[in-house]
Amino acid sequence: MSYEIKLPLFEGPFDLLLFFIERDELDIYDIPISKITDDFLEYLKQLEKMNVDVASEFILVAATLMKIKAKMLLPRPVLDEEGNEVDPRDELVKHLLEYKKYKSVIQELATLEDARLQKEKRGNVIKEIKALSEVTNVEAELQNIDMYKLLKVFQKVMERFDYEQKRPIHQVVQYPFTVANQKKFLLEKLTSSKRLSFEEIISFEANKIGVIFNFLAILELLQVSQITMSIGMGFNNFWIEKTSGEFVN
Repeated sequence: MSYEIKLPLFEGPFDLLLFFIERDELDIYDIPISKITDDFLEYLKQLEKMNVDVASEFILVAATLMKIKAKMLLPRPVLDEEGNEVDPRDELVKHLLEYKKYKSVIQELATLEDARLQKEKRGNVIKEIKALSEVTNVEAELQNIDMYKLLKVFQKVMERFDYEQKRPIHQVVQYPFTVANQKKFLLEKLTSSKRLSFEEIISFEANKIGVIFNFLAILELLQVSQITMSIGMGFNNFWIEKTSGEFVN
């Protein structure tokens, strides 16, 4: 599904998540993390239209969603001190509920601010007009200028120029990976080869992001029983094999 999202609609990543939840009428206490993660990553393709400060917040939340998705795919649940299973989505739900609460309050405050700005303060109108005229009196200002003031202004301008020249520039790189594509890639490799070791899979995409997407693809294929896993030789190594039968991807 392709759609266009205009950036001004969303003030931050939680604003975007709430939009997805309200749009699809999802239960905020039982978020389908796989679907909402895919929608969020699709939105990140619009990053080139965003300013850098906002983009870093969206990338952080995207990484958090992928981490939660990976935890939910793992067969071994996380338990608390009392032995109860911990839902990886709990912290995300807590932040979303807090954001939703404060967002409603901020909207009310913004309405009050707009109403207040429409009002004029009471005061001595003649005195205010004289004060404004003195501020805009260019000839009076020029009479009070000396070399020291000019040098101070020049110093501030140069400091601002130096800051602008040295200010770091951040660039967001869109990696050419998706979990769906890596699933197809691994299944194609298992068609020509009976089994693959995790070391071989790492060699296909040696960079960190490629390894992460391949690992997530393996977890999803295990979940739908399209592959099996067996412990291999070596530190943190294992083998994957394609199961018999046909499955819907």
